[in-house]
Amino acid sequence: MPDQIMNIFLIIISVVGSFATFTAVQRFFAPREVIHSPMGDISDMEEKEFSVFAKLEGSPLFWDKVDLFFAKKLGMEKKLEETYTLLGRPSGTDPLKMLHLKLIAAAALPAIFFVMSGSFFVIIFAPLGFALPDAAMYSGRIRNRQEDIIRNFPTFVDLGALMIESGLDYMTAFDRIVKIAPIKTGLEIEIERTINEVQLGYSRRDALRRLATRTGLQEVRSFVGLIVQSDELGTSLVELLRNYSADMRFRRLNKAEKLAAQASTKMLIPLFIFIFPTVFILMLAPMVSDLVMGGMPF
Repeated sequence: MPDQIMNIFLIIISVVGSFATFTAVQRFFAPREVIHSPMGDISDMEEKEFSVFAKLEGSPLFWDKVDLFFAKKLGMEKKLEETYTLLGRPSGTDPLKMLHLKLIAAAALPAIFFVMSGSFFVIIFAPLGFALPDAAMYSGRIRNRQEDIIRNFPTFVDLGALMIESGLDYMTAFDRIVKIAPIKTGLEIEIERTINEVQLGYSRRDALRRLATRTGLQEVRSFVGLIVQSDELGTSLVELLRNYSADMRFRRLNKAEKLAAQASTKMLIPLFIFIFPTVFILMLAPMVSDLVMGGMPF
């Protein structure tokens, strides 16, 4: 009986300690607040967005209280909302379902290891299971979506500058670009959503801010800052957009040159692991075979 009590006590300590360690490490490695340049700063436009966790406040349901407890104690409310926004707000999920998936993974991973090992101390893998959906699913989807958006962004800016120079308003120009696009990529979808928000009653400034928030890209954030600056100061938006597009292409070229310079160094790893051993085997195999079959020559 005392041994069982001790085992239960150790399991509880392991669970609490593992989640406490996970929370401490998560907060320690959380990114610091980014200081944006005045050109791309749109923080003054930010308003408090509606959170799906807000409707759980004061709910009499037990599971709603459990969800709210985990979201608050682990500091996941804002992170889940940001992840859901960066995913493009897909219709098949929401921050609450994402929290449920993380909790299920946190319970399932230790259970799988327990079946394999039979030790109760596998409960320490619960934080790893909690973080598994972010690493296995959400991070890759967000990265692919952002790459899809930024791929055609310089061309979009050039087309926008060309249409604005012809006399169109920038929202009308963006609408024309979206309509004539043969294939709607992630960028066209987000611009179309921004235009729809303006038609539904959002101010242009707020709709553009929401565009920058949904993409999570500094390039789009700076683009929104340029438009806001042009509206406020009355400067030429065409010249700003052309200079910004040229700057983006220059940075993309520098990035490509940097990756090309790193390619030769990265190729050394597969050369040493796969190519060189094979060459040595092919060169030395006949000599080793002769030595084994005929003995030493002396």
